[in-house]
Amino acid sequence: MGHEETVYDALDHAHGGEGQWAFGTGFDDPLAGVDTTVPEGIDPADLGAYCLMLGDDALVLCQRLTQWVTNAPELEEEVALANCGLDLLGQARLLLARAGSVGVLGRSRTLATDPVPDEDALAYFRDPDEFRSSWLVAAPNGDFGQTVVRLLAASAWRLALFARLRESRDPVLAAIAAKGVPELTYHRDHAARWVLRLGDGTAESHRRAQAGVDTVWPLLADLFTATDVEARLAATGVAVDPAQLRDEVRGVLTLVLERATLTVPAWPAEQPSRGRAGEPGPELTALLADLQGLARAHPDAVW
Repeated sequence: MGHEETVYDALDHAHGGEGQWAFGTGFDDPLAGVDTTVPEGIDPADLGAYCLMLGDDALVLCQRLTQWVTNAPELEEEVALANCGLDLLGQARLLLARAGSVGVLGRSRTLATDPVPDEDALAYFRDPDEFRSSWLVAAPNGDFGQTVVRLLAASAWRLALFARLRESRDPVLAAIAAKGVPELTYHRDHAARWVLRLGDGTAESHRRAQAGVDTVWPLLADLFTATDVEARLAATGVAVDPAQLRDEVRGVLTLVLERATLTVPAWPAEQPSRGRAGEPGPELTALLADLQGLARAHPDAVW
């Protein structure tokens, strides 16, 4: 019985001898069959920029969560964090594909090869200063206590946003938000249970959870100040003014921390988002080097 020379030969033959691009070809278009027409009166550039903000947040936090695979304190939690990451990866694919559908590709398309889907071109071939993720998601994981506090904060904010985006005038964005709400509800509740367990646990787990809170809290400063893009789109019913999320998110975080016997820090002074403005910070630059390294080293790779 004959055998393939290598496993790569076998994979290639399984697809009829047609090479598949290693990072995307062969996957279904996530927006296949969806009407991606931009609603009347909406600037496509603004819509694309907004989808980049939300898609980049999901992509970057996904990468942070996957760093716990093989490192989490227990196997069940390793699977849970990986599942949260996969949910966020799905949201990132849809949001980046939506950004691509309105023409937000630019330099990333010229660096990628033709078969690369829009969402992959945007994920792998933009430089750090072209990303629009918040500093909250780009921050290092720290220990497990800090990770679950960050996940609680990020998912509480994102869930409050997505719940409102279900009414967006852009039907694609509304559908993405509707799909994401149950996922984000699980992320928030899973993180909250861990914060309660750690905060109201041993002296050491309490100390670490409090240290995580104290580290994460300043990163909330730029989540509730609208960029010009968000302000314009909120005025037309496409986006949500992040200031509208403040009371809900603060209420959720305060409730969880108080029940976990943790000290709630003073709310940080709010400021314009540096991440949204294209100031990536060294943490994001290092993270993207890992995320994008293989695709950039082998842009024409096939399997």
